[in-house]
Amino acid sequence: MYKKIVYKIRNEVSLNTRQLPFLCTQDELNYRVARKRHFDNLPAISDYEQSLIDTIKSEGVAMTSLEALSIPSTKPMFQSAKALMPKIPRSLSQGKNEYVVHATPEQILEHKEIFLWGLEQPLINIVENYIGLPVAYHGAYYRRDTTNPVQLKSRLWHIDPEDRRVLKVIIYLNDVNEKNGPFEYIPQSFTDKIISSLRYKYGYVQDRTMEKVISPLHFKSCLGVAGTVVFASTGSIFHRGKIPISSDRYTLFFDYTSRNPIVHNHYGASFLSHEHIESLAKNLTPQQKECVFWKENSW
Repeated sequence: MYKKIVYKIRNEVSLNTRQLPFLCTQDELNYRVARKRHFDNLPAISDYEQSLIDTIKSEGVAMTSLEALSIPSTKPMFQSAKALMPKIPRSLSQGKNEYVVHATPEQILEHKEIFLWGLEQPLINIVENYIGLPVAYHGAYYRRDTTNPVQLKSRLWHIDPEDRRVLKVIIYLNDVNEKNGPFEYIPQSFTDKIISSLRYKYGYVQDRTMEKVISPLHFKSCLGVAGTVVFASTGSIFHRGKIPISSDRYTLFFDYTSRNPIVHNHYGASFLSHEHIESLAKNLTPQQKECVFWKENSW
């Protein structure tokens, strides 16, 4: 509990001091210098991968498929994720505000292919070229978003505050249409206008507030069959999970930032304990270990 309080205070201070002109300028200068130094070390990528990055930078989101990415361990990962679907209950607490259930640490350990997929080199190469710095892997999250009217937290509009560039890779495990909770976003080109109009720093924004500054016609839903992959720059765009109204949505989330993020998540690599992470990291390459144990490898 004490650690959580310390991290919460630290993150509040980090977010608020970013608004101070001098600190913001110095912080930004350090960031730009680090990116410039790392530029020549960025890994080589294919033309297709570069097109994904270009779309992420301009739109805020790029969509593709597991098949198109052609990552070697995709088949066992996806099979493992599908096998886990019936083991995720609809509810844990029976609370009226519960809207999502995550796979437990034990389930992630049992299905380690999921966590390890997020460290595949082709994927890390894409992330690193987008972020422009060595990658911090925050882990894999397995979500079941349930059919109910609850509209809290990730179901409200927000920008992730963890870093200047945050990339989330989302995999749909079932077919997702407008009625079962697609990932929804507002394109990158509107971000500055909305931030200025709402005087937004961080936190969640209700629909009625958002619709005062931008028409819902600009809201975009990511629809697709099972195996659809969404690359989302969630630190740069307003986004949310739309409320599922016809059936539950099953997804995998893989989270990435630089190794010197603005906000430090006290969970480390996802919600797994250090012992869990050590167990999963036994057979990783030195480069993969740097992504997992990123706090020891910050720029």
